[in-house]
Amino acid sequence: MNETLSVIVEREIPYPPEKIWRALTQPHLIEEWLMKNDFKPVVDHRFNLRADWGAVDCQVRTVEPNKTLSYTWAAYGLESIVTWTLTPTGTGTHLRMEQSGFRPDQQQAYQGAKYGWQKFFANLEQSLTRID
Repeated sequence: MNETLSVIVEREIPYPPEKIWRALTQPHLIEEWLMKNDFKPVVDHRFNLRADWGAVDCQVRTVEPNKTLSYTWAAYGLESIVTWTLTPTGTGTHLRMEQSGFRPDQQQAYQGAKYGWQKFFANLEQSLTRID
């Protein structure tokens, strides 16, 4: 049986989904909290995320404005899928990120992602305070 692991981060964010969606889909904003990129919110669009340590190859799978965004995330033998889900709440948005597809033998990548996403989320929340 091939069990895969997921990294899940969930946050209550005091901003409307539309504002968070911009931070998740506009290249200059993505660069502020995640990495340099050539992202477009278009299904099947292939893009790269680039950092000092290397690059991630991605392809957009789902785009539901202000609701759901998913893309493949491939780097160093990891084939995973990142899915963002935005749910409006009384005070803002419940934001959920799931990165699925880590194999049991990919513990290092899995632990790295767990650490990395905490950092990216902190950056994202900082970024949102600056977006109009």
